[in-house]
Amino acid sequence: MINRTTILGQYKGTFQQPDIFGYYGHFGGAYIPEMLHPNVEELKEQYLKIMYDEGFQTAFRDLLKDYVGRPSPLYHAKRLSEKHNSTIFLKREDLNHTGAHKINNTIGQILLARRLGKHRIIAETGAGQHGVATATVCALMNMQCLVYMGEKDIERQAPNVARMKMLGATVVPATSGSKTLKDATNEAIRDWINNPVDTHYIIGSVVGPHPYPDMVARFQSIISEEIRWQLKEKTGSELPDYVIACVGGGSNAAGTFYHYLEEFSVKLVAVEAAGHGVKTGMSAATTQLGKPGVLHGSKSLVMQTEDGQVVEPHSISAGLDYPGIGPLHAHLYETGRGIFLSATDKEALDAAFELTRLEGIIPALESAHAIAGLNQLKLTPKDTVVICLSGRGDKDMATYMKVMEG
Repeated sequence: MINRTTILGQYKGTFQQPDIFGYYGHFGGAYIPEMLHPNVEELKEQYLKIMYDEGFQTAFRDLLKDYVGRPSPLYHAKRLSEKHNSTIFLKREDLNHTGAHKINNTIGQILLARRLGKHRIIAETGAGQHGVATATVCALMNMQCLVYMGEKDIERQAPNVARMKMLGATVVPATSGSKTLKDATNEAIRDWINNPVDTHYIIGSVVGPHPYPDMVARFQSIISEEIRWQLKEKTGSELPDYVIACVGGGSNAAGTFYHYLEEFSVKLVAVEAAGHGVKTGMSAATTQLGKPGVLHGSKSLVMQTEDGQVVEPHSISAGLDYPGIGPLHAHLYETGRGIFLSATDKEALDAAFELTRLEGIIPALESAHAIAGLNQLKLTPKDTVVICLSGRGDKDMATYMKVMEG
């Protein structure tokens, strides 16, 4: 791996956009079976034309405003700020329709699928928020919806499974491997291979073959687009000192970082799931444990054995329980543009209860990892920090209740 302290100064590209082959530096591309080539090529040729068509943008922005409820608030967390001796704002993606940032991307992709003439939608989900968001937009657009979800995640995210079924989606359990997000993604890709003509795969994160990492990042970039003008209204400056987000695959982080990627005075902080501890064998801290490899259609950092077998990850958070990371984030890590931290299960739980009791906001376990990152930064009273609160904690109440019951 290239030395991260030197490569940033040498890097001449744009962090926002991959090259024409879908690479961010050394990471990205499209490593796909031949049967998927027509689907991926169609997307690659059409996605930018469709996304920036005036009619598409009007429909997309109208739905974000009137259906999703955007802009989401940028909330000054006064008591949390006092605790950490700085000025902290929370970007309240938890207040979106369906309770997380995932809806931004599914709205965009369902409109794209309709433009491409697709009428059957598949998706993968870990924490269930992407599954709910996909089922929601399929109900809205009257499209068939299948959501693949690990058997283990179905058990620990029962409220979201019920929501998907109520919305009319078929939830298909993935029973192989660790029975979590990786395995659900494998099953969704198999489905897409078998149904290449009428099906669009709504990938929920900045992973998968090009153009998915770029496409999802662009749809989620509404987060940082809003942060810039909201922060200027509140502080007089668009630029915070730190922007923090949790990272599994990394869609909320990509959206939160997007309009700050070229603003080098802004420190981009990604917090991964350390599980029981980075070195315990029960972790999902990909940048600390991974090495270059191919997973789910793109080259990135992947947790793997010496002979290239994927290592099963662990996190208390179903949405961060993934053995890889999006190629944009691998590039941010390699170049040193991003600061990558990790939080253990216990640190995330402690942060969740801290936020709840200081601000009256119950975060998703994924978002709690981002809150936990505050303890690892040397903040000063002059620092302005924006944290993406990517989702609400309703889906994690069973886990929280177990902690409270001791």
